[in-house]
Amino acid sequence: MDAIQIQNLTKTYPKFKLHAASITRPMGYIMGLIGENGAGKSTLIKTMLDFSYPDAGSITLLGKDSHQEAVCLKEDIGIVLDTISLPRLCTAKDCNRIFRNLYANWDEALYASYLERFQLPDHKMWKTFSLGMQKKLGIAIALSHHPKLLILDEVTAGLDPIVRDDFLNLLQEFVSDGAHSVLISSHILSDLEKICDYITFLHKGQLLFSMEKEQLMETYGIIRCSLDDAEALPEACVCAKRTSAYGAEVLVKRQHAPNWVPVEEVSMEDLMVLLVKYAE
Repeated sequence: MDAIQIQNLTKTYPKFKLHAASITRPMGYIMGLIGENGAGKSTLIKTMLDFSYPDAGSITLLGKDSHQEAVCLKEDIGIVLDTISLPRLCTAKDCNRIFRNLYANWDEALYASYLERFQLPDHKMWKTFSLGMQKKLGIAIALSHHPKLLILDEVTAGLDPIVRDDFLNLLQEFVSDGAHSVLISSHILSDLEKICDYITFLHKGQLLFSMEKEQLMETYGIIRCSLDDAEALPEACVCAKRTSAYGAEVLVKRQHAPNWVPVEEVSMEDLMVLLVKYAE
């Protein structure tokens, strides 16, 4: 069974369109979703979660139609969006009472363990929490009903490096049995580079690629060279080029790159910036 199967998904707004995106990912993996602001990441996630209905195409999550079987899927999907929505005066302890009535698989002991692990006071109103603490609370809630699929939008934003590292390790533990999966959207590309098995890149509503991270690193590389050497590179290998008075950084397809110039490994951040701003 695939964790995610999206076929020709299209969603149109007055000033934006998500164009016929198709993505299939198996269980047991972490998929990172990248793209600039306004690329369509939130549109994709909200449509997957049945917050918005697509104009065309289909979405199957954990083998179930995301719209027709949305109620059944609620039990099996853990969600953390960029902001959490709870009653204003609610405390972390109150959340336990709320969510044990919403989820059949709610695990009170597990929830308490996450509050302790994330050092969250259970009698303090969540609205008084810092942004990082609010994210931790959202994570604790999402994990405490034993979901099979986690869908996370900017979940590590606002977390300090120590807690971020702990959470990334937690996600890797979550998928280690092969029976769980994660979709995570983030602007902290180093986080995705560390933990993701697959990378999906949206740009202006278009799906540029969705592939294994290792395949991505084998496909693309970066050449740092003089302006003259950059001009001498074969057009077939050049994907994007950033120039300055000091030289050039050229994103290339490794299979077409000449052997007279070294090709370095490209970071996820350089890959995204070059494709978004400097594509040939």
